[in-house]
This record gives sequence, structure tokens and C-alpha cells, in this order.
Amino acid sequence: MSTLEAVTLDQVVDTARYPLSEPESAEGQAVVFRARRELLTLGCTVLPDFIRPSLREVLQQESSAIAPRAHYDVETVNVYNIAVDSALPEDHPGRRTFQRGNAFVARDRVPQNSLISRLYSHQVFQDFIARCFGLPQLHELADPLSGLVLNVVAPGMEHPWHFDTNEFTVSMLTQRAQAGGVFEYCPNIRSAHDERFDDVRDVLDGRGERLIRSLPLQPGDLQLFKGRYSLHRVSPVRGEVARHSAIFAYSERPGVIGSVARTRQLFGRVLPEHLAAEGRAVRGDLLLD
Repeated sequence: MSTLEAVTLDQVVDTARYPLSEPESAEGQAVVFRARRELLTLGCTVLPDFIRPSLREVLQQESSAIAPRAHYDVETVNVYNIAVDSALPEDHPGRRTFQRGNAFVARDRVPQNSLISRLYSHQVFQDFIARCFGLPQLHELADPLSGLVLNVVAPGMEHPWHFDTNEFTVSMLTQRAQAGGVFEYCPNIRSAHDERFDDVRDVLDGRGERLIRSLPLQPGDLQLFKGRYSLHRVSPVRGEVARHSAIFAYSERPGVIGSVARTRQLFGRVLPEHLAAEGRAVRGDLLLD
């Protein structure tokens, strides 16, 4: 978006409230402390109005312009994103299936001069995110399709219950649904050492109200989330307006590229980089997905 090419980070982000460039200031330390506390206890934190409210319309216009570039597909999935015909016990939560009807605009189809793209690649923003997660450094994904994507949930569709592959997720709502499209999650429902299948099954079978939190979000709110351990979903979107959200994916190590199967599932295509990297991934835990 050419009108934003000369806009500085201070003009995009409410830096009075979130002083990204002043991490040692009292205000900067307070923001990071709150984020770390909520991530530890709830697995999620939201920074309201991270993007200045005057730019909400820009976010909406950008996402609406690129949403038609999304790869749309309706698939039968389970919460672990493994094959639905996997050999699992009859009562295993991985046997529960859902229709996944959301879509993704791949990174190579998001304009580099868009607000979300420039924010994703900004070093000061990356350093701030790393501090909030208590990490020494973050790296943009080397994957040419993942990294920065726009998630599109059209009316009548949903992003059903699932766990993330990455341990942490950074996202920003750019357009609200007319109705529905609520982010719901189960804080720390599992750990790296315990799948807690009984609790997951309760949620999937409608008996897990005690475990579920609903999170109201507004365009421009920044959400930091530990989606590897917290079951979560976007409820069905109703009305005539799609739900759009930008997903900023980073890694603790450089050179991360997604698997061929998962990339084809999300984007409908793979590139030579995915084929070359296949089989080199290193798992950080022994969880099912």
C-alpha cells in the first residue's frame, strides 16, 4: 500500500502504550511483564489497540484486497492434524473429525509494502515479541509460503478445534465477522509430557465448558498465544462478512520450512524449498501431532 510506505513504526503502533523501542523504560517493562505473566498462567495475552485505531480501516482494506488470493478447501480433519484414518483406539479424541473450512493467503501473495508485511519483518517488532515470550531471539520462517499469512474464515465456515504445530503464535484480527467467529481456547490443556486425552475428549464432546475461555478481539489487537498446548478454535462465522486475521509466524531457530504434507494442506501447493527440506525437521517433543 503506497500510502504507508513512508509511515514509521511509531505512526503504526501506539508506542505511548507499547514503547517497543524503549524496552528498559518502566512502561516497556510493565508491558512485557504482563504479557509473560498471562502467557505463563493462561497461555495467551492480548495487547488491545496495538495498531492505532486510525489505521483499522487500512487493516480491513488490505485484508479484503488480498483475501481472494486465499487457497480455499474444505477438509475432514481432527484436532491433531494427523490422518483421520490413523490407527487409534475407538474412544481416542483423534477419532473425532470436523470440517475445516478456513483458508489461507500464502506469504508470497501478501504485498511486501502492506502494513502487516512491514510489521512482520520489522526488527524492533520481532525483538519485542521475543521479549514477551521470554526468548533471546526470533527468526522469520525460511518457508516461502508460511511465515506471514492471512487467515480467512468465510460466512458459514469455521476453524475447528485444533493444536498448533508451533509452540507459540502471534496474530492480529484485521476484520471482524458480522456475527460468530469467536476465538475460543482451553489454556494449557496439555503439556509437552502429557496429552490429557480425557480433557480433550470432554471439550470435543461438549462436556468441557469448564476448560473453555472465549476471547473478544478487535481489529488491531495483537494476540500472543501458546497454541501448541492450548486447544483452540474460531467458532462458525455467521452473517455476510468474513473473519480475517494476520498470522505472524516465527521460530527460535533459523531456516524453518514446513512439511510437504502440511504445506499442501494449507496452500494447495508446494515449492522446491519444501521438497528439498523434507525429512530434515527436528521435533521438540513427543506429542501426537
